[in-house]
Amino acid sequence: MSNEALKNAAPRHSAPWLSPMPVFFVLLWSTGFIVAKFGLPYAPPLTFLLLRCVAVLVVLLPIVLIWKAPWPKGSIGHIAVAGLLLQAGYLGGVWCAIKLGMPAGVTALIVGMQPILTAACAPLIGETVRPRQWLGLLFGLTGVALVVYAKITLVGLSGLAIGFSVMALLSITAGTMYQKHFCPRFDLRTGTVIQFASTVAVLLPVAMLFEGLDPGLSSIEWTPRFVGAWMWSVFALSIGAIFLLFQLIRRSDATQVTSLLYLTPPTTAIMAWLMFGEAFSWLGVAGMVVAVIGVVCVVKK
Repeated sequence: MSNEALKNAAPRHSAPWLSPMPVFFVLLWSTGFIVAKFGLPYAPPLTFLLLRCVAVLVVLLPIVLIWKAPWPKGSIGHIAVAGLLLQAGYLGGVWCAIKLGMPAGVTALIVGMQPILTAACAPLIGETVRPRQWLGLLFGLTGVALVVYAKITLVGLSGLAIGFSVMALLSITAGTMYQKHFCPRFDLRTGTVIQFASTVAVLLPVAMLFEGLDPGLSSIEWTPRFVGAWMWSVFALSIGAIFLLFQLIRRSDATQVTSLLYLTPPTTAIMAWLMFGEAFSWLGVAGMVVAVIGVVCVVKK
């Protein structure tokens, strides 16, 4: 308990916002839409997500057992709830929306409201948002809107797809705040196992009921593109990006952490331009600059 108290008493300026950690997180997190573009044509969204979670457990469980990583005491339920919100709720919502034809730009813009929503709810977990941070959040949202403006189209826009996008927005906001408040510190190895195991327990019956999941995985086309997207989603996103997210939640305010997500749509746009030749306008470049200014305003002490 004394070590935990010392950690919690650490000054806020020790948060590593000038370290490479946030940069790596943004780069990895931004590949989520790229993975969806590669993998979702070959598998239903929840089945893909379930397969991803199972693979993470196969990788992490031996590590936990060999290293004898400590299991959390008294917070397993809270860790599981946070995992369901961050994995099943957020990723399931985004991938289902894209599978239903929701344009990635519209999805990014809806989910991009998260930092504003998190800041509005910050007093619920004892955090305050300064005027300069509010200004930065508005700058960030404006930058995101500029980046995706040219890509927004109403084709494929349905009430169900919008509903899944809004569910994703609410889930990642609630999950970030819930984990920050109830279980900000736990061993990343065992905590991740708990979160992905709870996600598998929820997604398995849902995928069987709504996507026709069967033991032979007949709904999946095992193409090289799908396998590559699956492996990247396991190691780079589910292990790499999630571990970084947990570290950032542990060491910084929820508003600061979520403001980094403003950088995701611009970074994704650059990746899509490089990998798929998607159009990238000067308006998008301006949006990137505005988004970066907004994030600096939020995280600067």
